[in-house]
Amino acid sequence: RTDEGCEHYEPSNKRVKPVAKSNSLTGVIPQVKTPALKRIGMSISRSISFRTEARPLPPAPLRNRTKASSFPRRRNSQCWSDTVESHDLTAKEIKRQEVIYELTQGERQLIEDLSLVKKVYYEPMLKLDILTESELGQIFGTLDSLIPLHEDLLSRLERLRGSEKTVGEVGPTLRDWFPCLGAYITYCCNQVGAKALLDQKKQEKKVEEFLRLCQESSFSRKLDLWNFLDLPRSRLVKYPLLLKEIQKCTPPEHPDEDTLPEALEVIQDVVAEVNKKTGEAECQFYRRGLHYLEESQRLPEIQQSRFLYCHGELKNNKGQRLHVFLFELALVLTRPADSSHLFNVYRQPLPNALLNLEEIPDGEASGGGSFRGAFTGGNDKVKNCFRVSSRGRSKAHPYSLQANDSFSKQQWITCLRQAIVQSRDRTAQTSFHLEPALRHIADLNLSSDTEMADHTKLCARVDQLDLFKTGIYLRRCSFTNYVFLSSQL
Repeated sequence: RTDEGCEHYEPSNKRVKPVAKSNSLTGVIPQVKTPALKRIGMSISRSISFRTEARPLPPAPLRNRTKASSFPRRRNSQCWSDTVESHDLTAKEIKRQEVIYELTQGERQLIEDLSLVKKVYYEPMLKLDILTESELGQIFGTLDSLIPLHEDLLSRLERLRGSEKTVGEVGPTLRDWFPCLGAYITYCCNQVGAKALLDQKKQEKKVEEFLRLCQESSFSRKLDLWNFLDLPRSRLVKYPLLLKEIQKCTPPEHPDEDTLPEALEVIQDVVAEVNKKTGEAECQFYRRGLHYLEESQRLPEIQQSRFLYCHGELKNNKGQRLHVFLFELALVLTRPADSSHLFNVYRQPLPNALLNLEEIPDGEASGGGSFRGAFTGGNDKVKNCFRVSSRGRSKAHPYSLQANDSFSKQQWITCLRQAIVQSRDRTAQTSFHLEPALRHIADLNLSSDTEMADHTKLCARVDQLDLFKTGIYLRRCSFTNYVFLSSQL
């Protein structure tokens, strides 16, 4: 939500330093792109940010309201400066108080929203038999346990506020409380399956009707159920931003000077761990949804992948819509099956370590190539296309793919390049980790033009192979023999 700025008026006989205020962090915190708890959420979904795809609501019949709703569509905007009659603080200290107040108000609003979700969505849907208790448990997860968690932080923050409504030292409180957010691992990992189940149940008329009426009601502020369920994750990734801003406004020799960096390190570790575990849960969820049409499609790289770089819709050279998954170690093209969140694997998956990526410039002539005019709509130009192919795989043909727009294309290109480099690096490292008893035998294949007994020259050969770890493939027959011999032994 974007809040409007606050106006501030003081009697002329008071000595008050004017303050330019912002009710939320819109004017305090610079616009920063926070990496998702990774992925679950853009049109090309990057492993955590969840976003509900907005669907236009059907026009509702006009109804006469006999009573105005007690739930406002928007929350009242208020700054810290609105809560005090006068103060004698520097501009930097005022900004610090505003950020701390925003932190406190954010906790209060989150508690209100989570309580509303329980009262307005969970309980009625259970009572009216719209969803079963088991289905509601899958969709709402451990949300109920997060309310007392944030109530605890709110209580601690309010106790810090002195008689003049200012907060002195906040670092130790945040540092000691942030480890409690480990509870978010369970909640965020559940969100992948929860979103899939909610989307599936929305196809049922009674569920769709209930959720539509709720969204039209004033208490929802035009947010749908998933927006509310995603609030905790959104709050989690905001804590580091809030802390960094408080840190900027904290003067030297302040009691918080040492404790705020400690608190920031704690919350960054928590966010990183939640991000990692959620990425693993997302990867596992989509792996289970793959349906292989041929046994040869079951690449070990797919099962060994721990996370997804991205996934989303692309078109192939025949104009067919595909759902493409870029796993940690493999690229998989699929067609959505009839069942929700099940995907039929299309053609042969490609290991990332063997991928070749070719970016096709916009405006390249399409005639005579593998595009068959599908990307051009009758014109002679193509846009937002790239091609992937695999080295050394007879069944793997090159795939020409088209993104929805230039931004999505660039996201795919970036993710693919990253996946290729990291997969090759991983392959290089695992190839060189041989058992000690095998190293001497393998070294024999590296010394085609030197004496075998010359240990110094053998070590030099091995040092040369370290270049492989940078993604530079040495064109030496000895390297092929090295890997072949290692695998055979």
